[in-house]
Amino acid sequence: MSGIRSTGVRSTGFRSTGRSTGRRGTGFRAALFAVPLTLTLGLLGTAAVPAGAAGPHPSRTTHPSHPSHPGTSLTCREKGVDPGALVRHRTEAVIHAPLRTVWKLQTDVERWPAWQAPVETVERLDHGPLRKGSAFRWTTPVPPNPSTPATGLEVTSTVQQVKRHSCLRWTGPAIGEGLRIEGVHVWNFTAVKGGVRVSTEETHTGAQVEADVPTATKILREGLEAWLRNLKSAAEARAHHRSN
Repeated sequence: MSGIRSTGVRSTGFRSTGRSTGRRGTGFRAALFAVPLTLTLGLLGTAAVPAGAAGPHPSRTTHPSHPSHPGTSLTCREKGVDPGALVRHRTEAVIHAPLRTVWKLQTDVERWPAWQAPVETVERLDHGPLRKGSAFRWTTPVPPNPSTPATGLEVTSTVQQVKRHSCLRWTGPAIGEGLRIEGVHVWNFTAVKGGVRVSTEETHTGAQVEADVPTATKILREGLEAWLRNLKSAAEARAHHRSN
């Protein structure tokens, strides 16, 4: 998600650019804690009713971060997050705004910086409404810390599945100095009484995040929850303005 343009679009998240060591893990932890938004943010997705479930890979220990949804995964057009990823989180929120408003905010990626402070720039790599194959590149800063100098993350996100006003799934790498994460991000949007229930789930893979799964999971959780808070605030403010 930051630094270098992706050479592929099969996953999102970060993969280490070198072998994982205890020292590298420490640098990863320090760098990530300096980022206010989850490193992966391989943004892109909107809702489909949670359907089906890619359960955890049988050969890998999972670290469930959403105990109310054991063994389940959000999907978009039957595709979900990485079932073997050690770092994962799922969360949701009800937003009191019309579905079309929430969808527009989430899919108008070039305007993300207007309501997500950690997103500095966004560049669409194609034109028109988001569709399968659409891609965009966005950046977020990483302040200096005792382990790493100031740098930035460049995320290249590619839409893999989309269903208008229902769901989105995108993948892509986040790259920074000495850091690469591969991520998969799914969003579901479901109309409910008084608004929209937005559910999101993301997984990260890569040697650096896997070297400290609890820390990486904590950062991912905080990032996704901040994203939902920002989306809720922006959508409800827009809905309130239009109703007055």
